[in-house]
Amino acid sequence: MRITVVEQNGTGGLAHYAYQMCTALANEGHDVTLITAKLYELENFPHNFKVDRRLDLWDLFDRRVETLPRNAIHSLLRTIFWQSRRAFRALKLINAWIGLTRFLEKDRPDIVQFGKMNFPFEAFFLAHMKRSGLILTEICHEFERRESTGIFARYIDRLYRGIFTHYTAIFFHAKQNRDRFLTLFPEIPPERAHLIHHGNEGMFLSLAANQVPVDLRSRYGLKTDEPVVLFFGLLAPSKGLPVLIRAMEAVCREEQVKLLIAGYPAKNMDLGELYDLVEACGLKDSVIFDVRYIPISEVSPLMDLASMVVLPYLSSTQSGSLQVAYSFGRPVIASRVGGLTEAVEDGKNGFLVPVNDACALAEKITLLLRDPRLRERMGQYNKEQSETRYSWKSVAETITRVYLGIRQSG
Repeated sequence: MRITVVEQNGTGGLAHYAYQMCTALANEGHDVTLITAKLYELENFPHNFKVDRRLDLWDLFDRRVETLPRNAIHSLLRTIFWQSRRAFRALKLINAWIGLTRFLEKDRPDIVQFGKMNFPFEAFFLAHMKRSGLILTEICHEFERRESTGIFARYIDRLYRGIFTHYTAIFFHAKQNRDRFLTLFPEIPPERAHLIHHGNEGMFLSLAANQVPVDLRSRYGLKTDEPVVLFFGLLAPSKGLPVLIRAMEAVCREEQVKLLIAGYPAKNMDLGELYDLVEACGLKDSVIFDVRYIPISEVSPLMDLASMVVLPYLSSTQSGSLQVAYSFGRPVIASRVGGLTEAVEDGKNGFLVPVNDACALAEKITLLLRDPRLRERMGQYNKEQSETRYSWKSVAETITRVYLGIRQSG
């Protein structure tokens, strides 16, 4: 089949996911094209599929990192800046969608597979494509707004119904996510909702084998063999970082360990609040912040540092960071939320803890720190699962079966 994968993000976790998805589908014999942003982070990676960088968008990760405003004037100026930039970007996005729609209606691939949709108005273009006879599908990474609450956020969520009605197939990474989606959107026929595993992050292993080592221990001022608890990924309110910091307050009373928080902050993430909490907990010498977009070349050395990876999320559907940890054979501790409850086998490859429970989190972190053989056993199991259960070949085979069924039925 001719499959076109559309991923608006040319950098970051969704771009990495799309790259590995396209590679796997091409390995199944499909003619695959990835349409993505002009700024494409993986252009120097090997490709067995075509890449069309036609989406004239913006760098997803602003290199300027700032804390949220602490006074009225700063707040006003920041609001003006963000609203102006948002309007400019909206115009660019609409223009990109117009060009994309025209191209796809002319090119007419057998399947058009989308990643995450960012705005309800994108449904207008999907409707246009569907009326032209294109078969549209989506890998549903998210279907709820995690960083916003209140009446307005719930209203926006309802507007997304217009997006999902245009897909012939929607893929989810966990049964719990699929079930919740069908509850929230009862107008979507259940037979359109399919399950796939979240593929592994083996691309980072391949890169690690051919790159010059990066000495992150020296950069972070870590002692030789000093244990590191790692949080890796987007820094956002839903990720539960204050819970992790409060847990580390208890852990550091008993253990010599460092907490490393590495990732890019979302615009609504109050870094100042995190810094103040670290100070209040007496952890100034025990917590390291690396607040930036972590380049691909540093993911492997970052994982090499980690004794464990901790995901104290308040809400989640799945986690690319979890799959990175699995690929590098690291044990994990995660909150009992969303698809994480199906990906983490409690006590076998890591631990699940109640949401927003710093005491339970501290207990499991301490347990793993004190038992290196348990960490090794869990990590080895995760690596095996990454290579088997979460292999991209199995993901691509499942998607192929669904697409063949769509073609035969219609």
